[in-house]
Amino acid sequence: MRKVVHRAARKSYRSYEAVFAGRARYRRAVPVEIRRSARRTRSVSAYREGDRTIVLIPARMSEAEERRWVGVMLEKLAAKEKDKERRATRGDAELAERAGRLSAQYLDGRARPDSVRWVTNQNSRWGSCTPAEGSIRLSHRLQGMPEYVVDYVLLHELAHLLVPGHGPAFWRLLEAYPRTERARGYLEGVVAAARLPHPPDGGPAA
Repeated sequence: MRKVVHRAARKSYRSYEAVFAGRARYRRAVPVEIRRSARRTRSVSAYREGDRTIVLIPARMSEAEERRWVGVMLEKLAAKEKDKERRATRGDAELAERAGRLSAQYLDGRARPDSVRWVTNQNSRWGSCTPAEGSIRLSHRLQGMPEYVVDYVLLHELAHLLVPGHGPAFWRLLEAYPRTERARGYLEGVVAAARLPHPPDGGPAA
């Protein structure tokens, strides 16, 4: 008679994954939760859930195979996250160069931000500017929109480094950009379609 081995559908423990800091590589302990499923026959997948890593495996997988696959999936996730970070850094550098070109072309080079980057935590604003820090942040929701729209939002935030608020002096700075009205119309259409709250100043949420 064949012996049936019953394994827990879920269990948690700590494993180790590779972490990259520049060119250096080291290992760190990470909480791992194993979730076995009878519906899975061969496939293995993993994802992050808070500070834990969830690994989904077939119910019949042996303990040895489980340990091997946890290591494989942790390596894959770490490599994927490193690649994502690398692409984000490159994207921020390109955005900063873009800001420099726009400032030179439309603001006589007077707006000189110390940092310009994409962020994922701005869901009701297209961009933001902190003049005291010289920092500009653009919402990741702009990615994929027409370039003239991204240029407008970036120029909008660059202008805030020179003039706070949305008074006449501010809008005069944007008159040099020929697609201001077209870009504002595009963003207003996106806002209306998504039913996002309209900004109090009547302009785009930037």
